Amino acid sequence: MKTLILTGGGSAGHVTPNLALLPALRARFSLAYIGTDGIERELLRGAKIPYYTIACPKFVRGSLLKNAALPFRLHAAVRQAKHALQQAHADGVFCAGGYVSLPVAYAAKGLGLPVCTHESDSTAGLANRLIARFAASVTTSFPSAAQSLRGGVCCGAPLREELFCGSRTAARKAYGFADTLPVLLVFGGGSGSAAIGAALQGALPVLLRSFQILHLYGKGAPPAARSGYVPLAYEKNMAQAYAAADYVLARAGANTLFEVAALKKPALVIPLENRRTRGDQAKNAALFAQKKWVRVLPERALSAAALPAALAALAGDTALAAALAAAPPLCGNRKILQRIDAAFAAEP
Repeated sequence: MKTLILTGGGSAGHVTPNLALLPALRARFSLAYIGTDGIERELLRGAKIPYYTIACPKFVRGSLLKNAALPFRLHAAVRQAKHALQQAHADGVFCAGGYVSLPVAYAAKGLGLPVCTHESDSTAGLANRLIARFAASVTTSFPSAAQSLRGGVCCGAPLREELFCGSRTAARKAYGFADTLPVLLVFGGGSGSAAIGAALQGALPVLLRSFQILHLYGKGAPPAARSGYVPLAYEKNMAQAYAAADYVLARAGANTLFEVAALKKPALVIPLENRRTRGDQAKNAALFAQKKWVRVLPERALSAAALPAALAALAGDTALAAALAAAPPLCGNRKILQRIDAAFAAEP
């Protein structure tokens, strides 16, 4: 059995696609992962596959000084990645994007190994724009990203199959929710969201009149639980969290958007806005909003005062509910796996 190396990281959004494909890839390949000692390592702890750690440089937007040593650090990271690939007896690499992918892909290219990469956002990140120049397979979640990448093919999003297996009755019982009010699931990505958390806490007295709330708050001090409000730092069983929910309040990462749409969960999304991002969440959310699959609240408009009205509008949006019900299948797992298989089949 050939050995496939998975890579991607820097944020949970660049690890989740690998986790979604992991069960099917296990049946095809021996697997290992190359990443940093960051969030990808934490998320892979339960995967039971070998993990190789390298030090990867990150391009810092808007800072010439911080990027001055980038070429030298990238060269060192490629050397480390090449050593890891050789140690793992790698036959190829699958990248899920992010700055962690770049040195691993370059190292694989230097060793003559096939590289497959997937872009989850509607606009391609820097790493995937560079990797696509030599990759054997380039798949994307959005058609717009496929059009901008050399050899790009839109396959849909990698989605975790277990998300579709949750039981609403069992999930509500597990969290202690009654059947009297709808459940709002709130989360802010891999590390939580201070902005969403602050607005939610300020609005709780009003929101708890209309919703029961499951809040995955991420990092930071735990909020106080109260009747109808269940705060958890993290939920490994997202199938249960989604199954309990009638509505979702979240950031607008690509994986989240595809998950809520595929699960037919009406969602209010708050795209991340800061100069350290390329604006991908806002672009992703705008495309979903055009199809009436989500409602969008800009972060600059987010406040404890604004949140109850925005969520009330979500709950009353019959056009959104109808559009979600009619949405086509969004899971791209099968097509992505076919492209990976084809890339390996082309190798002698």
